[in-house]
Amino acid sequence: MNSASFNNALQFNRSRVTTSVILETSFSKEIQILLSKGQKMKEHKTPFPILVHVLEGQIDFGVEGETSFLDKGAIIALEGDIPHDLTALQDSVIRLSLSLLDSEKRVENIAKTS
Repeated sequence: MNSASFNNALQFNRSRVTTSVILETSFSKEIQILLSKGQKMKEHKTPFPILVHVLEGQIDFGVEGETSFLDKGAIIALEGDIPHDLTALQDSVIRLSLSLLDSEKRVENIAKTS
């Protein structure tokens, strides 16, 4: 059994988006993304399906040029190879469920270059 918390050690970096792997299971990597108000993750694609869950805050989630408002508790599933972006409307804690076949380094690089 593995357990972890997305609510521990919430240290927002006002200079850039931060990411960290919270839990790795036999089928996914659960990644915490911390976005300070106004921060963005530029448009990008993932090779595999993902789940994006807003645990705290509010974001605009862009998919192929259309923006959806996601509030605390909202969850969205997205297939692979679909361009998307995120913009924090408030300080936000995001849970990203990533396929084991994908790389958390890819997500970290997107955060660093956004």
